[in-house]
Parts: sequence; C-alpha cells; structure tokens
Amino acid sequence: MFNTYILLGSNLGDSKKYISNAIVEIEREIGVVQAKSALYQTEAWGKRDQPEFINQVIEVKTKLSPALLLKYILEIEKKLGRERLQKWGARTIDIDILFFDNQIINELDLIIPHPFLHVRRFTLMPLSEIAPKLIHPILLRSVSQLLEELDDDLSVNKIDF
Repeated sequence: MFNTYILLGSNLGDSKKYISNAIVEIEREIGVVQAKSALYQTEAWGKRDQPEFINQVIEVKTKLSPALLLKYILEIEKKLGRERLQKWGARTIDIDILFFDNQIINELDLIIPHPFLHVRRFTLMPLSEIAPKLIHPILLRSVSQLLEELDDDLSVNKIDF
C-alpha cells in the first residue's frame, strides 16, 4: 500500500458538495481515506479574478501506481463536471497529487511532489493540519517548516463543513 496526500479544490457551484462527492469517488476508485483536513476558504491563486475556492487535503492509502492514480483522478474530475478551459481557471473540482510516499517523479504529465505545493498557503495550511512532520523529499523540510517559511499572503481561513 502507498500513502498519498491529495488536495481537493472547488470554486464553482456547491463547492462543499463537489469536494464531498470527490471523496466518495476516491474511496470507491482509489483507496481508503485515512485523514481529512478541515475545509478552508481561500482566495484564488495564480488567476485572481475568480470566485474564492474551498480546499481540503486528504491522506489516502492506495494500491495504485502514481500513473494509475493520476488516471483515476482525471476520470473523477471529469465525472464531477471538470472542464479544462483555462489554466488556473474556475472549476467544479480540482484534484492534485501532493505527495506519493516519498517518491520523486518528474514526467511530462506527472510531477510529484506537486511543483507548487511549497509556495501555496492554501495547500500547506490544510496539509500541515494532518501531516505537519511530513518531509518534502526534494526540499528536505517538514510541511510545518515550509508553512513557517512561506511568503504567500493570500487569505486562507478554516470554515465549517
């Protein structure tokens, strides 16, 4: 079994429902959810002129390889209405692989650890809630250290489900 951390995000429609539905699909297709962060309302990152996001990080135990994990994630996104119209644009659901065990993968269509996770408050805050001591295999710093060193000043606030 592999341990993976996944970021869920949504800023179109009923975002909380899309995230909840994504977790149901992940448990059906990918593996067992071991931990879930709280939900966080966050300003958009990258392309700022869009609705705020709801984000959550989950820890999942899976038997899938990284490539198969990505395949199933893309299928779940499509099933939940994801349309890729614009880079960093608004979306019903976004599912990103943050870590896959301590593996480092750098392929054309799959980069793990996620290449932007260490510069995004909306990723590090929920991740630090469930895995503060997890070590980034390239940067060799814990998630909590990365959060402390972060320059990103976008608003990220815990919300009720």
